[in-house]
Amino acid sequence: MKYVVALALGFLAGAVLFAIGVLLNPFIIDRGLSPLSVTDAEVITLTYSVVPAETIMYTNDGESTQAPNPKNVQQLWEAPIRLTEAMVVLLNDATGEPTGLGVKFSSRSESTHVLGGRANVDSDWYIYLPERGSLFIHQTENYWPFLQQVAFPAWRSGANNWRGSWLGDMTAGPGALGTAAATGSSGELAGLAMEAVETLSVKAFSTKSGFMSAEGRLIIELPEADLFDEIPAEATN
Repeated sequence: MKYVVALALGFLAGAVLFAIGVLLNPFIIDRGLSPLSVTDAEVITLTYSVVPAETIMYTNDGESTQAPNPKNVQQLWEAPIRLTEAMVVLLNDATGEPTGLGVKFSSRSESTHVLGGRANVDSDWYIYLPERGSLFIHQTENYWPFLQQVAFPAWRSGANNWRGSWLGDMTAGPGALGTAAATGSSGELAGLAMEAVETLSVKAFSTKSGFMSAEGRLIIELPEADLFDEIPAEATN
């Protein structure tokens, strides 16, 4: 019997060491700031609360860490969509004033590769800004830095929560530079091909209830105006 116990303890210790080794893998490189963080082009900046209770609507399979909001919202428990989350949020502009609505769908990505430091989620936004128009954003997000620097420390703590100040770029593609693809669909944004980046700022997180204090930010880069289009028609004749 003692050999069985020793074998079980060996497997457990090996699993723990493997998990710690993956989480602290020194070969996983942080890609640093997104190119849109230092761009000189005109950008639209939108912020929103990530805390489910502060959203207009949030839902998942009903069994995940974060509880749906409101409580009677339809849950996504059917097999094809049970790994999907959906939310509707109020979007604020750079000054903190309400400026539009956002609808986001997120699903776990097949491109996830734990040993490569990729905990990927495929997500899509529909954003409506009454004064400017509407647009769609398609992206792949990598939650590995968040899991490594926030979720794991929260799990390791005796209180099962983490408090501090963490900021990270979540967008990891499909753009070659790690940006999201944005397409304008109405208003002054109609027909525009743009790039975007989503960042996450966390101040408090619990392994039991999820985000306690967190904010998302979308930075959308508008295309530069064509100089030829700015020349009056009479000047080209």
